[in-house]
Amino acid sequence: MITGVVSVSLLSLPVLANVGPPEKDELKFGFIKLTDMAPLAVAYENFFFEDEGLYVTLEAQANWKVLLDRVIDGELDGAHMLAGQPIGATIGIGTKADVVTAFSMDLNGNAITVANHVWEAMKPQVAKTADGKPQHPVKADLLKPVIASYQAAGKPFNMGMVFPVSTHNYELRYWLAAGGIHPGYYDPSHGDNSGQQQADVLLSVTPPPQMPATLEAATIQGYSVGEPWNQQAVFKGIGVPVITDYDIWRNNPEKVFGVSQVWADAYPNTHIRVVKALIRAAHWLDEENNANREAAVKMLARSQYVGADAKVIANSMTGTFEYEKGDKRPAPDFNVFFRYNATYPYYSDAVWTLTQMRRWGQIPEAKPDDWYLAIAKQVYRPEIYRQAAEALIAEGKMKAADFPDFDKEDGFRPPQNGFIDQITFDGYQPNAYLNQFAIGLKGNEKL
Repeated sequence: MITGVVSVSLLSLPVLANVGPPEKDELKFGFIKLTDMAPLAVAYENFFFEDEGLYVTLEAQANWKVLLDRVIDGELDGAHMLAGQPIGATIGIGTKADVVTAFSMDLNGNAITVANHVWEAMKPQVAKTADGKPQHPVKADLLKPVIASYQAAGKPFNMGMVFPVSTHNYELRYWLAAGGIHPGYYDPSHGDNSGQQQADVLLSVTPPPQMPATLEAATIQGYSVGEPWNQQAVFKGIGVPVITDYDIWRNNPEKVFGVSQVWADAYPNTHIRVVKALIRAAHWLDEENNANREAAVKMLARSQYVGADAKVIANSMTGTFEYEKGDKRPAPDFNVFFRYNATYPYYSDAVWTLTQMRRWGQIPEAKPDDWYLAIAKQVYRPEIYRQAAEALIAEGKMKAADFPDFDKEDGFRPPQNGFIDQITFDGYQPNAYLNQFAIGLKGNEKL
């Protein structure tokens, strides 16, 4: 008998801290071998799932498409997902299915890396710091002459990203476009989902763990990926990160924990309990000024999780980031798992992702502002997060000060201006935001 199911209908309703027993207690969650799957590993290894009466198996997946398909088909109960995957599935980019998220897994965590020969061509134009080192972040303007040389030789300039609806894709496109380089359009209305229409740079999908090998083989000249695969290029001596996503959009959302709407409807208490465990894991990862990160690195280095050298993982997970060999710099917020309300599923984060889908043609026709807001509210579920958080507060495991003020929270961050091109994003005004870009679809434009 199911008891104690709490209402998940409206964010503004009072929330009951008492969560009923899980409707399903044996669960299988998927992930991709990236350091930002850490909340899942921590919740498992620290017994936070078991504290919720959940017995979880974590299983690495071959790629993002397989992972999403298995969640939709019910082979997985949930998964570490690209922030754009629940949104893309819901609006029918690729597989059409209702997928939701009630938990944001992290902020930042990505970078853009170029091959050594590309960096050597860019480096003479890069400004220097007082100690003679290259000034980071490096803007894409400096890549334009390199691309022009490829075009003059009749060769394509290829770069990799991890999935068409990934933040890596949108961050790479954002960086390129901010430097006056066209990253290409998707044209689904005419059956072209390559994303390469009118492109100066040809972007294509490469699974994250394969990025360094693909760069080394010269199939691509650069890539956008999460860690540890940028630092792996530095360790292998095959590439140089030129910018982190923190410098493209400061404290941008990265991964989410996604489940199908069918699953969420069938197992509401289980869902809340999963989110409770993940909140505790994220808090553990950031508490006491990242004091637990070394332990997390050892955990993630195991073959069943990320399976990369601990030194490579530590390079970014412990508050630093290495550009060229020996050029290691402080980067305390390269990986953020809890602070800045990182775990809260803000509607405005979903709206930003939707604007980039529209900008690059994945949404081929104009949509009114209220459409963006409606999709965001369909996919992002802060009311479930609130129930989990308030249960943790009632149990004494967390404090109210650890979370947003739920009674005042509307699900939208204040207008954000931490972008490399200085353009301000207001989640309530997606079309006005799109109208500010020199490159990209806006208004009623279509291909």
